[in-house]
Amino acid sequence: MISRRQTLGLFGAAAATALLPGIKGARAAASEFRIGWQKNGVLALAKRRGALEKRLADRGITVSWSEFTSGPPLLEALGAGALDFGATGDVPPLFAQASGGHLYYVGLYRGSSAGSAILVRNDSPIQTLEDLKGKKVAFKRGSSAHNVTVKALRKAGLTPEDIEGLDLSPPDAAAAFKNGSIDAWSIWDPYLAIAQADPETRVLTTAEGIVDSYSFFLANAEFTDANGQVIVDVLDELAQVGRSAQSNLEATVTELSEITGVPPEVTRVTLTRAGADLGSVSGITDAAAAYQQALADEFYKLGIVPKQLKTGDIVWRAKAS
Repeated sequence: MISRRQTLGLFGAAAATALLPGIKGARAAASEFRIGWQKNGVLALAKRRGALEKRLADRGITVSWSEFTSGPPLLEALGAGALDFGATGDVPPLFAQASGGHLYYVGLYRGSSAGSAILVRNDSPIQTLEDLKGKKVAFKRGSSAHNVTVKALRKAGLTPEDIEGLDLSPPDAAAAFKNGSIDAWSIWDPYLAIAQADPETRVLTTAEGIVDSYSFFLANAEFTDANGQVIVDVLDELAQVGRSAQSNLEATVTELSEITGVPPEVTRVTLTRAGADLGSVSGITDAAAAYQQALADEFYKLGIVPKQLKTGDIVWRAKAS
């Protein structure tokens, strides 16, 4: 069971990150733009194409990339000043803000709610969400899958206390799911699409009708305060990359498949789910800001986040010129 004590441990990790040797804090005058990325979406495409390197070259800014398997550790590094920019799902920013990480919401993109799901083995006796009671359910604590799990349980009249929640990274959870040491797995694309390709996997529920699919671009606060135009340019470039990719999905399938190593037929599934749109990059909308505040309130009431958050306090919007 994921306890309140374990949840609090996540916040301590962020503070520890700030003390790691060799990690540089954010600079007032940018000469490097440090990005945390996961192997999916528009950031992966931008990396492959060198789009941000080209966009920032005239400013004399180089770009460096650090890969992560999930959002929580990425935001620990960003909030501590080891990164300048990154993308995650909806829950990691709550933990990062609660830990005192210095970061802003600076942009967003919309995905498909069908790209997140709770999986069981095909021969599992679990047939409904209610059947999850007392079962071992794996998800990365503090990730978007955490939110999907909480809200799916609520739909079934259950709470997180009714399951044995196991905090596993996607690769570790995939192995545990394969060998049958867990009963269910809450996960997102492309891990979801890979698992779905296995005939021994069954989707218990997707997040459709349960959770809106918001993902966010976040930036280190000190970097953003000193280099706001860089953030504006980066978001604009990512929007252009996304629109270009969305307009030629077959070419994008090949491109992303080569980046991730995920077979083209599986990649095609992730890109053609209902509501998926690589070109949906934008600044923070009022609807997205309200969604995050409601999420923060719910996770506080459940004791998952140990303090009341005002997510609007760290929403950054570019000033009109």
